[in-house]
Amino acid sequence: MARLTRKEAREEAFRLLFETEFQKDAAPEEIYAIAKEEREFGDNEYVKTVYFGVCENLEKIDEVIMRHSNGWKTSRITPVSRSVIRLCIYEMLYMEEIPAAVSLNEAIELVKQFDDQKMKAFVNGLLNGAKNEIEESKKA
Repeated sequence: MARLTRKEAREEAFRLLFETEFQKDAAPEEIYAIAKEEREFGDNEYVKTVYFGVCENLEKIDEVIMRHSNGWKTSRITPVSRSVIRLCIYEMLYMEEIPAAVSLNEAIELVKQFDDQKMKAFVNGLLNGAKNEIEESKKA
């Protein structure tokens, strides 16, 4: 098994978050274990940290989303974009070693790859607002 690049690891974390959208009754540990076995991505620390981190901090992350979604409830956002947004906001809140601009750019790339092109502008606007809020709160 080859070592994952950060981009590949981010995509695996996104896939796990997306799968979780459709398996509401399954525990994150169960989803992770099955995916790890089926896709053989190993014990990648980034994948584990982001996936379980988003699951554990979902309420706080979704509060940030609500403040920047222009009245859209998170349930109205496509599961693909919602998963990408959650991943990106988690990185911006909790992974200071990753520049926010990198997180945002990678999130837009995932949306372009996996969701309707119309979602790109919405996700970009939402994440830029979230980025500004998070950066301001870290200065305070």
